[in-house]
Amino acid sequence: MSPAVRPPSPLARRCAAVPIWYLRLVGVLNLLTAMSLTLREQVQEHDSGALFTPFMLFAGFGSAAAALFLAMMLSRRKRIAWFVVVLLCGGYAALSVSALSWEEYRRHPFNWVSLAVTLLVLFCALLGRREFHAKGDPTNPQLALAVLGVGALMSVLVGTTLVTAAGPDEASVGDRVWYVATRLATLSRDTDFGDLHVADWVNAGINLTGLALLLAVLYALFRSPRGRELLGREDEERLRALLERHGARDSLGYFALRRDKSAIFSPSGKAAVTYRVVGGVSLASGDPIGDVEAWPAAIDAWLAEARRHAWIPAVLGAGEEAGKVYARHGLDALELGDEAIVETAEFNLDGRAMRGVRQACNKIRRAGYTTRIRPHSQIPPQEMAELVAAADRWRDGRVERGFSTALGRLGDAADGECVMLECFDGQGERRALLSFVPWGPRGLSLDLMRRDRTSENGLMEFMVLDLIEHARATGVERLSLNFAVFRSVFEQGARLGAGPVLRLWRSALLFFSRWWQLESLYRANAKYRPVWEPRFVLFQKSAHLVRIALAGARAEGFITLPVPSKGSWVVSHK
Repeated sequence: MSPAVRPPSPLARRCAAVPIWYLRLVGVLNLLTAMSLTLREQVQEHDSGALFTPFMLFAGFGSAAAALFLAMMLSRRKRIAWFVVVLLCGGYAALSVSALSWEEYRRHPFNWVSLAVTLLVLFCALLGRREFHAKGDPTNPQLALAVLGVGALMSVLVGTTLVTAAGPDEASVGDRVWYVATRLATLSRDTDFGDLHVADWVNAGINLTGLALLLAVLYALFRSPRGRELLGREDEERLRALLERHGARDSLGYFALRRDKSAIFSPSGKAAVTYRVVGGVSLASGDPIGDVEAWPAAIDAWLAEARRHAWIPAVLGAGEEAGKVYARHGLDALELGDEAIVETAEFNLDGRAMRGVRQACNKIRRAGYTTRIRPHSQIPPQEMAELVAAADRWRDGRVERGFSTALGRLGDAADGECVMLECFDGQGERRALLSFVPWGPRGLSLDLMRRDRTSENGLMEFMVLDLIEHARATGVERLSLNFAVFRSVFEQGARLGAGPVLRLWRSALLFFSRWWQLESLYRANAKYRPVWEPRFVLFQKSAHLVRIALAGARAEGFITLPVPSKGSWVVSHK
């Protein structure tokens, strides 16, 4: 584990804030000059004559975007951003001193003001250097150079094509290429190129292309490290050892073994936090793994890792006990939803409330459906391959979903303790399957749920009831079913006398349920009258909630990016 980041002094914190707020102010001023012809002409006149403006105060949308982007990266404590600002600011100060004579400084006192502001920003950045500790991806410089080279080539090619297509003139092809290249770099005018005449809309297009190229290069240079893509074998073995001793504490514990997560352990090795980095957010899921007394040390290590890389820390699906521990480390909590847990010894089908479940179960039984329940280790490889193919075929939609409550694989030899429940129709054809992961020695947690869409309604109720009977006979005391997001909103918002805000919130969730099955998951589990265990999302700042929500939606599969396929993973809709 890397050493913890040394806290800076109060003076360093104040000095580090100066370049951040300066660049924000300059970015806004650059936007104003870009939108005002009078201001733009004044700034350009200063920069081209015996006067010069302070650091980064240049007219145009490109300079505004660059200043605001640098301010954002500095606010995330990026070390590479600090290095770029110091390099540019120092170079600009040196150029300002060498380019103007003493007479020009004497005749134009504004030059002294510009130089003083530039040096003040440089001085504060140097004093606050310890504040900018966040590491970037080591491949960022190479990627930025590649983006700059390829992007510049494509931009010049597109720009030259536009200049040529906009209208005939006497300029040579070389002049057009050189004009586009210098326009991208310096916003030169066509009057500086003799016979070349360029339409205003073409210049605007070249400017936008240059702005897009600049932002792409900055993003490539400052992007956060992605984190390890796969869980290492050694880490997985350590996590399995912790789950063997403490796995009964959290129903989501086994999902820490997803191989697109990374694990960070406490110094004693008695606890660990598993996480995945998505869009600059370090997403942990469920409770920490291991001994409760070692949780704080594991959380400290995870938060220190997030600070080193400027990741935003967040937790999805933490239980109430873990939420309190995270809260002592400075994280706030919001209730995300509830987990449906069935106590097998207390479950029964008596009463009017269970009438619908009884009827659905009896209907399926009369139709000749049967089930088979066995551990994954007892399923022959050929049969397991058939189950994987069936689960993939029955998946609802093109996108695989799951992160905090799904294992992300089916049929792996390491998961022999998982339990498979298959359902067959009267002709012996497989029509549905459920897969559960271990929840300690006396519990199971739902991982995968698939069924043939042409099968009878009530099939899942029939399978769950058979599993409950089997669980009682084999000593399994608890079953964790699906996770119901915002369950309390659906339940309380439908009650008589619910307030207008709650009803509006429920209506919004019903609208999104058309695509994301929010209400249907709640109703599908409420029929078993389970014990509802709340789960929470934890975060450091409310301003981060939008980024955390987007990262969580990407991790769970609700939002997908166009990336090459990496194979067929079977993931739960849990």
